[in-house]
Amino acid sequence: MCSLSFFSLFFSSTLLFILGIYYLLFDYSVFVEWELFNLNGSMVVMTLILDWMSLIFMSFVMYISSLVIYYSEDYMSGESNMNRFIIIVLMFILSMGFLIISPNLISILLGWDGLGLVSYCLVIYYQNVKSYSAGMLTALSNRIGDVAILISIVWMLNFGSWNYIYYYNIISDSFEMKLITILIILAAMTKSAQIPFSSWLPAAMAAPTPVSALVHSSTLVTAGVYLLIRFSPMLDLYNFGWFLLIIGCMTMFMAGLGANFEFDLKKIIALSTLKQLGLMMKILAMGYSKLAFFHLLTHALFKALLFMCAGSMIHNLKDTQDIRFMGSIVYFMPLTSVCFNVSSLSLCGLPFLAGFYSKDLILELVCFSWVNFLIFFLYFFSTGLTAAYSFRLFYYSMSGDNNFYSSFCFDDSGYYISFGMIFLLIVAVFGGSFLSWLIFPIPYMISLPYYLKFLTMFVVLLGAYFGYLISEMNLSRVLFSLSGLPFVSFVGSMWFMPFLSTKFISYLPLKYGYLSSKSFDYGWGELFGGQGIYNLFIYLIGYIQGWYDSNFKIYLLTFIFWMLFLVIYFYI
Repeated sequence: MCSLSFFSLFFSSTLLFILGIYYLLFDYSVFVEWELFNLNGSMVVMTLILDWMSLIFMSFVMYISSLVIYYSEDYMSGESNMNRFIIIVLMFILSMGFLIISPNLISILLGWDGLGLVSYCLVIYYQNVKSYSAGMLTALSNRIGDVAILISIVWMLNFGSWNYIYYYNIISDSFEMKLITILIILAAMTKSAQIPFSSWLPAAMAAPTPVSALVHSSTLVTAGVYLLIRFSPMLDLYNFGWFLLIIGCMTMFMAGLGANFEFDLKKIIALSTLKQLGLMMKILAMGYSKLAFFHLLTHALFKALLFMCAGSMIHNLKDTQDIRFMGSIVYFMPLTSVCFNVSSLSLCGLPFLAGFYSKDLILELVCFSWVNFLIFFLYFFSTGLTAAYSFRLFYYSMSGDNNFYSSFCFDDSGYYISFGMIFLLIVAVFGGSFLSWLIFPIPYMISLPYYLKFLTMFVVLLGAYFGYLISEMNLSRVLFSLSGLPFVSFVGSMWFMPFLSTKFISYLPLKYGYLSSKSFDYGWGELFGGQGIYNLFIYLIGYIQGWYDSNFKIYLLTFIFWMLFLVIYFYI
């Protein structure tokens, strides 16, 4: 089933990509509507939009999915029910496909809810307490966004159609459209894990690593950004950009800082995804929706490769995810190390790799734009933090002594894993330049002074040096000592967000629920409810039974009374 799914998805991806390029070059789009039924004058229709954006994004999702499924053949080889796993992943891809090609809020909800439900099944796949907790946090966080989309569907009933693409210019001044835009922003913030909904993203790492590669590159977390790219005319119209800009800055800064204090390999990469999502939100808030989409695509390529390499390391190190157990992996797994370093450097924005073309353009446009000094500082400081945690990861895993079992040997022998990584390596190197030529056929002319032009490279180099300092024993001993515990606890736990969004939120409802249960169900409710009535009946039955037992005349009189009553009833 793995091979069949791989070839089907790979062929579909190639076909859609060629079609997407054709639509892009000729500025062509197809709008398909299928009316299901009428409801109070509003048509419930299944709508599809096939333009260059949806087709290219679909091709990327299918390309990454095909390689992830092929990679799973080796990685999930110990799985007893492999076909079930593949079917769940295919349902996930189908849900994302619904979301991508829908300009209609009802058909978007199918994909949106499908992603939420199937992601829950994938996060709890290993069926332990940690997975269940992570799955519940993921599902409940995403339900907030689902409710926001449901409310926006109800509000759009006033317009006579749920195709939001019709209403960009017609009813731009209406209160309803403003409210719908606010609800869509809320939904996108939950799905793309922006502050204060960020805690579910690292928790979702409880899923199998191939699933993480799919979720964090092109599917679940990017759904919110993609929806906002579709709604970008509304953001510009109602001037909600400033809010998204602040939220994106905070998310980016928090994730970049937290990743430098994390020791779990998958969580570091998850926090880097969160940082990139913050970057996409910020550039989208500034009005560059096409550039946000460009970064979405390039990020999907190198992030999927990064997760695949991490999965290869974890698989070979007997499911060990702590980077402190790693070291000298470059001698044992050269292919994985090459792919891992290329994707990390692409993430940092090294020139001429995929990430460089989008990140460098974003940072230069920031230098060119109207942002204030705080936003400008957070952009570049967060970019430096990206380089810091990437190089820290490199120093821990690639250099130094091997900290794993001394008699243990591992290598790159997995054919399926290597195949998936090599194919993604090619697009992670060449994909950025190819996409930039396609999406921006007329290049941006950005004229900046030398110190701003070289600021990006300077910040990356400074961040790399800082990552080296953090990984050194001397600084680590000071940072992670008891004197630095409050700071490290605050920064390393995403500003206490997992505690705030789990125990803090559940503490008061559980406490009041316990008190109300104690006073009503076990207190007055018991006294006046079932238990009280039961005791009253027992008392009355005992009392009447005492009458019958003590006085035979009363029994006979009662019997005669009931007999007379029955005779009179039947006679009448």
